[in-house]
Amino acid sequence: MLNFILLQQAAGDPAQGSGMMSILMIVALIAIFYFFMIRPQSKKQKEIKKFRDAMQKGDKVTTAGGIHGKIKEIKENVIILQIDDNVKITIDKAMVYPSASDAVESGADIKNNPN
Repeated sequence: MLNFILLQQAAGDPAQGSGMMSILMIVALIAIFYFFMIRPQSKKQKEIKKFRDAMQKGDKVTTAGGIHGKIKEIKENVIILQIDDNVKITIDKAMVYPSASDAVESGADIKNNPN
């Protein structure tokens, strides 16, 4: 009987170890979310902001709606985009992304589309 009591004391309370494992699992999940979801998204947002700040007249861009064109004029929050010879539209600066052809030329990673 004495041996049984000594073994229980030496092993410690199993509930304490279980609580520590739960905390470690929660910390691990938070780290996984950060490195696989939050960090890449914030990195992508920084790259898009950098592109928008560096836009110049004559750059080829794509709007969020899928319209491709060339920048004719940049105002504070608005861009005048030429989409054809005599067709110009005014769009919000936040709705502009680099065109795919410019991204390929600059060395950005783009997934190959088999279609």
